[in-house]
Amino acid sequence: MQRRDFLKGAGALGAGVWLGVAPGTGRAASANDKLNLAVVGLGGRGGDNLKGVGQENIVALCDVDDVRAGKAYETYPHAKKFFDFRQMFDAVEKQIDGVVISTPDHTHFHPAWWAIERGKHVYLEKPLAHSMWEIRKLTDAAAAKKLATQLGAQRHTLPGLRQVVEFVRAGTIGAVKEVHSWIGSSRGMPKPLDDAPQTPPASLKWDLWLGPVKERPYHKEVVPYNWRFWWDFGTGEAGNWGCHILDIPYWALDLKYPTHVEGAGPAPDAARTPTAMATKFQFPAEGKRPAVTLHWYQGTPPILNELKVDGRGMNNLFIGTEGMLACSWDKHRLLPADKFADVKPPAQTLPPTPGFYKEWFNAIRGGEPASCNWAYAGPMAETVLLANIAYRIEGGFTWDAAALKATDNPAVEKYLRSEFRKGWEV
Repeated sequence: MQRRDFLKGAGALGAGVWLGVAPGTGRAASANDKLNLAVVGLGGRGGDNLKGVGQENIVALCDVDDVRAGKAYETYPHAKKFFDFRQMFDAVEKQIDGVVISTPDHTHFHPAWWAIERGKHVYLEKPLAHSMWEIRKLTDAAAAKKLATQLGAQRHTLPGLRQVVEFVRAGTIGAVKEVHSWIGSSRGMPKPLDDAPQTPPASLKWDLWLGPVKERPYHKEVVPYNWRFWWDFGTGEAGNWGCHILDIPYWALDLKYPTHVEGAGPAPDAARTPTAMATKFQFPAEGKRPAVTLHWYQGTPPILNELKVDGRGMNNLFIGTEGMLACSWDKHRLLPADKFADVKPPAQTLPPTPGFYKEWFNAIRGGEPASCNWAYAGPMAETVLLANIAYRIEGGFTWDAAALKATDNPAVEKYLRSEFRKGWEV
C-alpha cells in the first residue's frame, strides 16, 4: 500500500468509519491449524515474546538491527526478514493473521496502526503507545474492527496475582477506597549526551530506529536500552512498570478512567524522565464499589512508614474498611496479621487461563477476548501516561476521558500527542 492510501485509510478510521476487513484476515479452517504471525522488534522483550508465540507459524521477522535480531534469525531461518515494517506488510500482508510488536515506546504506534488498518490482530508491548492520543487511536480502531488484542502485561496470569484479585473482590478487607502502588526504582535522569559525533553500528538502521521522531545524531547512551529514560523515546519507569503493577488494582477494583489527576516530584526536565515521582488519581464510584483514590509512586510510598507496613518485595497496598492487603505479583499479606491469621483463600471465581500468549491465540481463533485486551488495558495504559503528564506539569487537573482533554489546566494539552516528523504523519 502506498503511503497516500495508508493515510487516507487512517483518516477514515479516525472519523469512526468502518472500512471492512482487509484481504488475508480470514482465519484457518480449524482451531488446530497454526496461526501465521509476524514479529516486529526482536531484541530484549521482543526475543521473549518471540519464544512465547513460537509454537505458531512465524512468517516474518522485522528488526532495525541485524545483531540484536541475530538469534531470532538463526532460530527461524525460514521466516522472511525485514528492516522496515512497512516493507514487511507490503510483502506478507496476505499471509499473516497477527503481529507481535515489541519495539521501543516511540515506535509502538505506527506498526500497530498499519496492522490494524489491514485487519491484523495485534499483541503489543506495554505501555501500549507513547502518547495518550496514540493509545486512544489504537484502542478505538481495534475495537471498530473487532480485532483480537493483548497488551504485554504477562504477569496477569500468575496465580498469586489472581488470588489477590479474588481476595479484594470477595470483600476480605472490606470496601477498598484507597490503593498505593509503586516501583522501588530511582532509574531515570541519565547524564546529558555529549556533542561528539558518533557513528551507528553497521548493523543498525538508525533512521528506522528513530521512526516518527525528528532526526538527530546517533548516541550509544540511548540505544539499545536507555532510550526509555528520554521523553522523546520512552515513558520512564512509569511506562516501564506501571502497566504491570497497576494491573493488580485495575483488575481487582474494575477501574477505568480517572476524573482527577495530581502529580509532584523533583523538578521536571524537558528531555529526561525522573528518578522519583508521586501521583494521585481519583476514580468515581461504580456500581457497588465506592470512589477510589489510587496513588502511583516511583520510589517508596511514605504511607508504608506511617502505617508501619513492611513493603519489602511488595508493590501494592490496598486499604479497606476492614483491613489492608499488601501484595506483589506472587505473594501477599493480609494486615493486621493476627486478625487474618485463620483466613482461607476465597473461592476461585476467575476462569482458568490457558496461558498469556494462548489467550491471544484463542481470541484470534474466535474465542473469548484475551484478559489484557485493549478494552481493559487501554484505560490502564492511559492512566500510566497521565501520571507522567501530572508530574511534568507539576500540578493537577480534572480529566475528561471521553474528550481526551483536561478541562481546567491548558498545560496538559502539549503532552497528549507526540509530534511525528515528515513522512510519518497520521
